[in-house]
Amino acid sequence: MRQAPALPGFAGRATAFARACIDGPLNVAITLACLALLWWLVPPFWDWAVTRATWNGNANACREAGGACWAFIREKFWFSIFGLYPYEQRWRPATMMTILIVMVVASTQRRLWGRGLLLAWAVAAPAMLVLMAGGVFGLPAVQTRLWGGLTITGVIAVYGLALGYPLAILLALGRRSDLTLVRWFSTAVIECVRGVPLISLLFMAAIMLPLFLPEGVTLDRLARVLVAYTLFTAAYMAEVIRGGLQAMPRGQYEAADALGLSYWKKMRLVILPQALTITIPSQVNTFIGLFKDTTLVVVIGVFDFFTTLRAALGDPNWLGFATEAYVFAAAVYFLLCFTMSQYSQRLERSLRPGGR
Repeated sequence: MRQAPALPGFAGRATAFARACIDGPLNVAITLACLALLWWLVPPFWDWAVTRATWNGNANACREAGGACWAFIREKFWFSIFGLYPYEQRWRPATMMTILIVMVVASTQRRLWGRGLLLAWAVAAPAMLVLMAGGVFGLPAVQTRLWGGLTITGVIAVYGLALGYPLAILLALGRRSDLTLVRWFSTAVIECVRGVPLISLLFMAAIMLPLFLPEGVTLDRLARVLVAYTLFTAAYMAEVIRGGLQAMPRGQYEAADALGLSYWKKMRLVILPQALTITIPSQVNTFIGLFKDTTLVVVIGVFDFFTTLRAALGDPNWLGFATEAYVFAAAVYFLLCFTMSQYSQRLERSLRPGGR
């Protein structure tokens, strides 16, 4: 008996999902239980978040309505994005974030991968920091202690991951190296950094790192955060990449050796492209976890997106709206993490054998 042709795209997935929901008594029971749970949860939430919500006005209007006070989010929105950055200079972090988003989006396009993209990052990365810090080209200097909000979260996440990823590849290769000293050093770095929580690394970067610097040399607080975050990222990602290297068939190494390739050409052209491809799910899972760990930088006085929202709750004119702040923060983090997850799935499909 011939099967009906599969429906393409969304229609096909929806049909498959509907069939799975009613495929057997157990699935029917689970489906009914889920529907009952949604019926119990969604209407009250909708009533609070939409029907009785206050979108404009002050705190008194929110309390009278009795629903969600999205007016609070509207009032504190730009503070959650820019933190304490001077109001008249906020065009600078806005420009920086625009450049950062453009560069990240460009980096997700495979057709743009190459030396041109690396050169663009080499120019854009320091330019964005100069734009934020100022002190040159007639821009007023703004201390990093005034940076905050989603801006600082983006800076720490993107710069930390970008700097930590190549270091992670080197550590992964070093841990599998035939050179004893290189292998021992890489293993020691990975185990020492991975064996302690990120908070301890941040404290060490804030308190102990300045003690090892020459007299008269100081390192900015944000730079110390980036050092700790980069090392933490590199240690965790190194083990993910090492797993991909170990999963490679021995024949791939032997084939590269038979072609007479040097060690670095063998890794760059044959081994690493395959090892990094098969570990995309694990890499993205680690990326998402590290991205959410940026909230820990508050322990040394750096105000990220989540911390600025918590600080906004201290405004005496807007007391009692913590639920709205946390829902908003959760929605933003979910949107960013879900975007990373969806891109990784698309990249994985395009890079798998037989993919376009």
